[in-house]
Amino acid sequence: MATLKDVAREAGLSVGTVSRVLNNRGYISDETRESVQRAMARLNYQPNEMARSLSRKKSSMIGVIVPNIDHPYFAKLISCLDASARRQGYEILLFASHGKAEREEEYVRLCSSNRVAGLILCSGDFSTTKLRDLGLPVIAYELFADDSDAAMECDNYEGGVLAAQELIQAGCRKILSISGAGPVNMPADARSEGFLETCRASEGVEAYNRVCKAERIRDLDYMPEINAFLDEFPDADGIFAGSDVIAAMVLKSLRARSRKVPEDVKVLGYDDVMLAELTDPSLTTIHQPVAEMADACMQFISRAAKGESIPVRTTFHVRLTRRESTATG
Repeated sequence: MATLKDVAREAGLSVGTVSRVLNNRGYISDETRESVQRAMARLNYQPNEMARSLSRKKSSMIGVIVPNIDHPYFAKLISCLDASARRQGYEILLFASHGKAEREEEYVRLCSSNRVAGLILCSGDFSTTKLRDLGLPVIAYELFADDSDAAMECDNYEGGVLAAQELIQAGCRKILSISGAGPVNMPADARSEGFLETCRASEGVEAYNRVCKAERIRDLDYMPEINAFLDEFPDADGIFAGSDVIAAMVLKSLRARSRKVPEDVKVLGYDDVMLAELTDPSLTTIHQPVAEMADACMQFISRAAKGESIPVRTTFHVRLTRRESTATG
């Protein structure tokens, strides 16, 4: 009797892809679907409906893996995911990886073995082999992950463009971008790309980019790099920080140098977490629609559980929230 592996071998596809075709999970091209159907016909393969029915019995828990819970952005995201999950009749099972690959892999295995209803990845370098054949919907949140069912991200490039336009319109002509870095390439890397390209296309504007060490995502101690970057560019009149956390530390470093914000230098952050309203001066920042993105994650998992197709990639627009740190008057 033919097995799922036999069908995958006959079709020249992975077992995971064949499983997704049979369960109508995620995006599948017509060509792939037809290839599986032809292989099934040639092998006279009949799906075990009883086994498939049992495999679809999931818990009401949704696994969430984040880098840490200390960062204000992830604290906000967790809160939004928890609220949205409850509205959908789910609970979240939270894991903090602290950027350690072995923990990320362990947490994925735990979610799979505990038959969670879905998995939302906000951390890690997940290759195809790690996500293949999990048997549950996987959402990659601001993360590149092979074989995830859906990718959820904001338009990071757009955010960089908006940041550059705001600083240029505020009169800045020597602008420094200070960004964080993860252990792997992330969609957020496009922020500095959009920023630098916009600045360099503007006459009379100098733009520079500096990147903090990858481990800062864990310890959040950006000050050594920020101080070094401000020493390197003491006359920068505009600073774009890759997060509100970095921007708040930039304000602290500038104050120690007796440089006034916004009179001497304009500062702009990214994320629009509560911290941005509490700094002095308050931070102009790029607002990410975290609540809407969290809702979409939960809706997609709910739809996938019903066998409905979900978009492969969803991108949300961002917007500028103007506050005191870029004021011109």
